[in-house]
Amino acid sequence: FLRVSILTPMATLHCTRCGQDREPMAFQPFQNELGRRAYQEICGVCWAEWLKTQQQLINHYGLNLRDPKAKEFLLQNMEQFLFQTQSGV
Repeated sequence: FLRVSILTPMATLHCTRCGQDREPMAFQPFQNELGRRAYQEICGVCWAEWLKTQQQLINHYGLNLRDPKAKEFLLQNMEQFLFQTQSGV
């Protein structure tokens, strides 16, 4: 018999991108400085938005993820998407 307490609050973080207090990502996405920063500063909702955008970029540009230039392109876009100040937010 497994008991789960519904009253226990989930851990939250103040997201750098959206400015809200939300649940963090489930795990650090990359074992580098950018991955650590994303894990510590970006909520799970914004990370999910990035994953959708990343897939759109891969499809639109026909990126081959084995190509180092494609990986660099995605990392640059990820950093801009997650950490650049957005005028409408």
